Amino acid sequence: MQVWPGQAYPLGATYDGAGTNFAVFSEAADRVELCLLHDDGSETAVELRETDAFVRHAYLPGVMPGQRYGFRVHGPYAPERGLRCNSAKLLLDPYARAISGSIGWGEEVYGYHFGAPERRNDLDSAPHMMTSVVVNPYFDWGDDRRPRTEYHHTVIYEAHVKGLTMRHPGLPEELRGTYAALAHPAVIEHLTELGVTALEMMPVHQFVNDHRLVDMGLNNYWGYNTIGFFAPHNAYASWGDRGQQVLEFKSAVRALHEAGIEVILDVVYNHTAEGNHLGPTLSFRGLDNPSYYRLTDDPRYYMDTTGTGNSLLMRSPHVLQLIMDSLRYWVTEMHVDGFRFDLAATLARQFHEVDRLSSFFDLVQQDPVVSQVKLIAEPWDVGEGGYQVGNFPPLWTEWNGKYRDTVRDLWRGEPRTLAEFASRLTGSSDLYQDDGRRPLASINFVTCHDGFTMRDLVSYNEKHNDANGEDNRDGESHNRSWNCGAEGETDDPEVLALRVRQMRNFIATLMLSQGVPMLSHGDEFGRTQRGNNNAYCQDNELSWVPWPSADGGAADSADEGEGEGDGGSADAFADLPAFTRAMVWLRKDHPVFRRRRFFHGRAVEGTHDELSDIAWFTPEGREMTQRDWDSARAGALTVFLNGNAISEPGARGERITDDSFLLMVNASAESLEFVVPVNHGRQWQVVVDTGRDDAVPEDGPKVDAGERVTLVDRSLAVLRRPA
Repeated sequence: MQVWPGQAYPLGATYDGAGTNFAVFSEAADRVELCLLHDDGSETAVELRETDAFVRHAYLPGVMPGQRYGFRVHGPYAPERGLRCNSAKLLLDPYARAISGSIGWGEEVYGYHFGAPERRNDLDSAPHMMTSVVVNPYFDWGDDRRPRTEYHHTVIYEAHVKGLTMRHPGLPEELRGTYAALAHPAVIEHLTELGVTALEMMPVHQFVNDHRLVDMGLNNYWGYNTIGFFAPHNAYASWGDRGQQVLEFKSAVRALHEAGIEVILDVVYNHTAEGNHLGPTLSFRGLDNPSYYRLTDDPRYYMDTTGTGNSLLMRSPHVLQLIMDSLRYWVTEMHVDGFRFDLAATLARQFHEVDRLSSFFDLVQQDPVVSQVKLIAEPWDVGEGGYQVGNFPPLWTEWNGKYRDTVRDLWRGEPRTLAEFASRLTGSSDLYQDDGRRPLASINFVTCHDGFTMRDLVSYNEKHNDANGEDNRDGESHNRSWNCGAEGETDDPEVLALRVRQMRNFIATLMLSQGVPMLSHGDEFGRTQRGNNNAYCQDNELSWVPWPSADGGAADSADEGEGEGDGGSADAFADLPAFTRAMVWLRKDHPVFRRRRFFHGRAVEGTHDELSDIAWFTPEGREMTQRDWDSARAGALTVFLNGNAISEPGARGERITDDSFLLMVNASAESLEFVVPVNHGRQWQVVVDTGRDDAVPEDGPKVDAGERVTLVDRSLAVLRRPA
């Protein structure tokens, strides 16, 4: 075999049409071998003799796409110094563009012996390991164009590749649960009809099913356990894992773009699947442990601000390079449109505290590629001082956890939430205005993958996570949920009616709030996880979306078996998809619900309207006073949104005008009469009433200023006055 010197950059395996260049970083290694793996189980080892700045490299003519490979690192195994090199362990390439196979869990993939963790383990891991794959980078993107949807037009739909598509009755069985399924017209049609503009995929970086879960007969379903930051997860490919997963992912992105839907990836750069000091040796640990991980004062152990056993070392130039190279790769080569950063506060921990001016943010800010896509932070981690909602730099948007909590509290009847609710409804200026950001910095959500589904939020007071095998100890215990009078499934018509009304309230509130709304997949169908609020290990019908069949019933018998004691309650939620669509499109059709600037709370100069751009009223129709805001029992108000007082101009500098709206919110436990405010419009028409069976009436009742509108307990109404 010919071995040429090759180049130190780019890192990873780079195929050029005639051969492949291999390059890998390790400062800890004495020697690095590239191992080409053959289908008969044998391997060919090539020592990487050329070294530039601790990058070992070589070019091998004739090595083609589909070739499996790994590295063996010869060097010190001295955990007391943080060094864990072991040539018996076949290591994945941190820059692998594709990864083949899965891990066969056993003592072989660990660097120590189970019975004696202080003793080095020299069992060969190769027969039990996943392997890196050389990938052909060439792909016909055709006339693919990024939708580049502005934030004020964005509606995000958070979804799991497998969970979204596994039970779709219109998909061929062999495509269900794959990237190809996302590209299927039946899935894309649903998203476009719903009004979705961005699909936020839960982790698709190659991840690992934890040893503990596999032993329990479970899987790491969510995928927050990354081992390959450049490789699409191979189990989501329908036709192979020797690079086919890359082609299939690109094809899905191209199809979604054709439909005008952006692709946002949920990315996990805060830790890896190698866990703590008792975890397996799969890649980074064996290549250069102290360069990749945050170690404690005793370097045998790992600092952990993620709850997973380790945290990447964010002050290491090699870690920062890895992350930035990965982000750029997914934008330039895979054509994705943005990222949602899991536990993003960890990325800001250069030393101990979360640092808003950390190197990572500096690199993102100046990067000509990454700075131009959507950047969404999950602004917390589990470390000290990790809750950082409102504290990310101006380039970033954030999952607004305070929005979620406040909206949940309002509709379940918690006292003293009106003032907080008003702030969240209008874009959370208390969080984002002081640093130059605008309402669109707030990614608003009521539910997401983590926690109760929306149906479970109104059906359970307590978590029911027994299926996870941890005696119901896992998952959040404070869910801000309310079961509406019965724990779990019921056939009580009054309880069911209240649950449907509460779900409509949540959906309507989400779509009528300033900021960027995010729906969780399946909430529009009333998806339930039977009270499990931590379904990270439930790769089964408990987590998969139950699509309705052509006749309007459940997608398959599994939904009926949602089961025992269901009483057919799934039928109660049958109208939710239509209601959700109506609310999304109401938002899309009216710019007053998706403003780019914060409200002024007064008349806006130059708009030729003497009325304030927003006003707040009691149910009696008088303007709210401080005493009204402070009332502990207050659970109702009316909001006036002036479509004639939108201060921001259109794309060409034109003035934007819209209809005006009244939002009447009755979060109390009794029916209330609301007086339509005088002097804000003569006649209004009810366009939404979550307390009615026809919650979005085609020709709703008309009411005049000063008249009364009755809202049943825990309901919301929207009244429109034409411009």
